[in-house]
Amino acid sequence: MSSRILVTGGDGRFAKILKEKNKKLDLIFLSKNQLNILDLNSIEKAIKKNKPKAILHCAGLSRPMSIHKKNISRSIDLNIIGTANLTKMCEKNKIKIIYLSTGYVYGGKKGNYTEEDPVKPFNNYGLSKLGGECSVSMYKNSLILRVTMTEKPFIHDSAYVNLKSNYMFHEDLVKILPKLINKKGIINVGGKSQSIYNFAKIYNTKIKKIFINKKSNLPLNQTMCLKKLKKYI
Repeated sequence: MSSRILVTGGDGRFAKILKEKNKKLDLIFLSKNQLNILDLNSIEKAIKKNKPKAILHCAGLSRPMSIHKKNISRSIDLNIIGTANLTKMCEKNKIKIIYLSTGYVYGGKKGNYTEEDPVKPFNNYGLSKLGGECSVSMYKNSLILRVTMTEKPFIHDSAYVNLKSNYMFHEDLVKILPKLINKKGIINVGGKSQSIYNFAKIYNTKIKKIFINKKSNLPLNQTMCLKKLKKYI
């Protein structure tokens, strides 16, 4: 049986790091020109041609976060409808789907969220990723990774002192992905629970401190419980 995994969004930020650093998985990367997630025929052709055992779904719309408010249609198309299309085709062809979701599906106020906690996204990006999760969850041969990650080096010159999260770098996910790829269900994936500033200063001692205003709508404790993840890695 094929062990090949087809990766959508093959020219995206994470996919580029995965392509460069991966040493264990049999991956084939397809750009949006080679696999259009909004076109069922395009997805079907890619599956028939490459005969993967699974699809690792990395394609979608993320930054800037404002785009999900300014262009709701695009956010819905790429993160909800595109994901639903892939799920349909995976179910039809009896192959697994692995979906990169986000910790933003949680409310972000109490922290230490488990996979069983209720979800309540605090922005449109989180809502769009949760919409994708809904279709993936309907198909039992699936894995949802709720990931909190960013580029290395940290791309900003300042970081929040009073916002806690589980940031990890793209490279960190690449290292542990082979241990997760055969699991099913939902897994929180991230690094140590700490402030964004403490995460960033490890790699950039000159990073500046900034604080989120209490009047801001941005929730301050976005941390996830990683007990399930640690069992697998």
